[in-house]
Amino acid sequence: MSRFARGRMPAGQMNKTEQAYAQHLERLRATGDVEWFRFEGVKLRLADNTFYTPDFAVMSGDGVMEMHEVKGFWTDDARVKIKVAAGQYPFRFIAFKAVAKNRGGGWLREEF
Repeated sequence: MSRFARGRMPAGQMNKTEQAYAQHLERLRATGDVEWFRFEGVKLRLADNTFYTPDFAVMSGDGVMEMHEVKGFWTDDARVKIKVAAGQYPFRFIAFKAVAKNRGGGWLREEF
């Protein structure tokens, strides 16, 4: 089994990192920092037969639409797609990587 095969879930199912991030978004929603979010709620066309589905579509507390990508590690293809999408669509594109609990926990943020 390749290292990539373990991390890929069927469409509509969250892996453990995405589940933890959804819980993080729920906490932000409770404080008003996030108005709304949905897992795999948006599919963006990048080119003919090429699409990008962000992990989470998020409306921030100030009404700005954001597309959040949650990663344990990046593949070249995933990084290219988010950069292309950021150049084509008027959303804020942000990637989050979990920080290990023994390193303080939380999320590293990268904007595109």
